[in-house]
Amino acid sequence: MALGEYLRGALWVLPGAAAALALVAGSLLSRVRIAPDSVWHPLAFAGTADDARQALITIASTVVTVIALVLGLTIVTLQLASTQFSPRLLRNFLRDRPNQVVLATFVATFAYSTAGLYTVRATGGADFPRLAVSGAIALIFLSLGMLVFFVHHIVHSIKIDTIMTSVAEVAGRAVRAYTPEGPGIDRMGPVPPPGALALAATRSGYVQTVQPALLVEAAAGQDAVVAIVPRVGDHIVAGTAPLAMAWSRRGGGPPADVPALARAVQHAVQIGTERTLQQDVMFGLRQLVDIALRALSPAVNDPYTGVQTLDRLAVLVDALGRRTLGDDIRTDAAGVVRAVVAGPAFADYLDLACGQIRRYGAGEPAVCLALLRLLTTAAASVTDPRRRAAVAGQARLVLAAAESRIAQPADRSAVRELGARLMTLQTSA
Repeated sequence: MALGEYLRGALWVLPGAAAALALVAGSLLSRVRIAPDSVWHPLAFAGTADDARQALITIASTVVTVIALVLGLTIVTLQLASTQFSPRLLRNFLRDRPNQVVLATFVATFAYSTAGLYTVRATGGADFPRLAVSGAIALIFLSLGMLVFFVHHIVHSIKIDTIMTSVAEVAGRAVRAYTPEGPGIDRMGPVPPPGALALAATRSGYVQTVQPALLVEAAAGQDAVVAIVPRVGDHIVAGTAPLAMAWSRRGGGPPADVPALARAVQHAVQIGTERTLQQDVMFGLRQLVDIALRALSPAVNDPYTGVQTLDRLAVLVDALGRRTLGDDIRTDAAGVVRAVVAGPAFADYLDLACGQIRRYGAGEPAVCLALLRLLTTAAASVTDPRRRAAVAGQARLVLAAAESRIAQPADRSAVRELGARLMTLQTSA
């Protein structure tokens, strides 16, 4: 899983594979000889060996220049996204498949043309792989089309609307993939007994993924229960805070084979140097919140972008309100609880979506109204009393911040009106 996540975000993987494929294709085409009476003869290169060699040299040198241009534009885009929107968006740009495909096309064209120089010699004879040279010409036309597409794509990819939509779609897929469908409640696992054994992490970093199935198998063999303490996305320091708590179901003391259970925990929990969206739904919301905070900062002062971000956060909060959140509780075949993975409750997601944006943007009426619209959407999607209380609590915080930060009474009136309708909806539900 960790290797797959790395390969999807590595900018060299697809170009490297394309270069290898181009070399294989060139080697095969160089063995093909086209007879004058063949139907493929019109596709064969019609020049001399000197012409073919010069064409390959020109193609290779041109593509190197284009590759430098593409890499330069990509780096400028990454720098712009990092400084203006959020440094946590760089992973999204690196994982962008069109960028990888364009770079792969250019690298394949260069590798194909350069390798062709070994098979086409300036001998003046007619016996050289004409079809292989035609392949290089076809690749340069393909590269030309890719260059036009890349310029179009890179211009659209740095638009703030495109970035927010892309982040929201990725976060939405994470919500659907890693949070179970209804009922809309927050689950809580069993509390470790006083005799439970703490298992420390062997390395520091962020919890990226947890595979509960491995824990269930290991715990069931010892009639024990294992509870992962940090949530996915939390940072843990090796040798200090516990990574997991384990206890025997017979008496609540330490399990029989502690080393075996510790090894299972280390295999089940992936710890890395950065947060990812493999299982970290909150990281998707974090990226959107970062965009809003940058927009609301005094250096940028773009409240409308903050409002647009809250509109997209409202969609995610609505989806989360309809799903089962909290701890991931896993049982064995007999229905006995064997593994518990700590997870955020709905109130945690709601506070992440609203808290910092409220504190940074409470002086702007449009931002307060967008926050209240988000909370109104959340109120319509939740039925659990604890979740409704979390929505009401956030609404009261928004109204209190608006009263203290918005100077003009006329600006506060619209916020009060929407807040009153939200509180009425909460009490009548």
